[in-house]
Amino acid sequence: MDIYARKSSWKWYLAAGGVLIVSLSLVYTKYLADQLAERELQQVSIWTEAQRSINKVELDTFQFFHCDLTLEARVLELNTTIPVILVNQSGMIEDALNVEGAEGNAIDTAKVRIVLNQMFANGTADSIDASLPREQITKTVYFSHSILLAQLKWYPFIQLLLIGLFIVFGYLAFSAARRAEENQVWLGMAKETAHQLGTPITAILGWIETLRLTNEDQPSNLEMIDELGKDVARLELVADRFSKIGAMPELSPVNIFEQLEKCKNYMQRRSPRKIQFSFPDPSEKTPIPVAINAPLFDWVVENLLRNAIDAIEGGAGMITAEVLTEQGFVCIDISDTGKGIPTSKFKTVFKPGYSTKTRGWGLGLSLSQRIIEQYHKGRIFVKKSEPGKGTTFTIKLPV
Repeated sequence: MDIYARKSSWKWYLAAGGVLIVSLSLVYTKYLADQLAERELQQVSIWTEAQRSINKVELDTFQFFHCDLTLEARVLELNTTIPVILVNQSGMIEDALNVEGAEGNAIDTAKVRIVLNQMFANGTADSIDASLPREQITKTVYFSHSILLAQLKWYPFIQLLLIGLFIVFGYLAFSAARRAEENQVWLGMAKETAHQLGTPITAILGWIETLRLTNEDQPSNLEMIDELGKDVARLELVADRFSKIGAMPELSPVNIFEQLEKCKNYMQRRSPRKIQFSFPDPSEKTPIPVAINAPLFDWVVENLLRNAIDAIEGGAGMITAEVLTEQGFVCIDISDTGKGIPTSKFKTVFKPGYSTKTRGWGLGLSLSQRIIEQYHKGRIFVKKSEPGKGTTFTIKLPV
């Protein structure tokens, strides 16, 4: 299993862990909410009994002057959170607590009536019978749950939101730090590679000139020396490309058709003869000037062509290129008839270290993406692909 498959598995494990945590939080919060709701119901029942006791005493003149109602009054005062409304048999509001319109001893029955109607409309109203059967007095206490209980029910969702925001900001910060670290690694690797190549290339150039002078009278040897010089020139180009990684390269306008033709000619000479190339002929096309850094752009196209050659199984197939213009951009489509790429890997192929080759390092497309997006302000992506039929990569550059 490669690193990106393991990374995908860890994402699923973390997601499952997150769902489990949220589920446990919801279950436990519901348990607490149910306990609190039951306790509030008990408090309203006690409040109703206290109200019923006071009403009984008020009907008996002797008891009114001789009974101690301190406990009942204290019970009524202790309710400071649960909204309650006492309504008589005529529908008149006699008492209310913890609702709008019931401040202090004064009760604005019109405002309390609005609150009661809202409780019925929202489905939050519950009731307890506060009637006095012997005295043939019918009263009802309507109540709803406290604000604390409502807040408790929303707590797990608020907790999930805060945790989610923390994870998002933490991930963004971590990604930014990791990206900066990767940039430093890329820069260090590229500069060190260019530096390491520079010394032997200079020495080889010196030896080539020495061989040329000592073999002036041997044409066959001079031909081999010329080919050796071409290979060294290629190494100089590779070193130059690496030296440009990490620094903003200079862009110059070129005819994109001619640049593609150069890349095709170079790769065609190094590919199996059964593979055919179909690129637009620069002499038959109207020039399209695009600002690029030629060595780095060639590197990208050569990476795509090399991957296309490797993807064509059996050594027989077709590699085509097409150039289109689109609202200030030029789009270069490079297609092959190779084995294709699964849809799930369209983005993964550009990540460092991902490769389907047994000896691949998985850096070609990652470097190509960096060159196109960071240095040329364009885009490179898999336009389409079908396993067994081929793949099309698109390079999108500003004109």
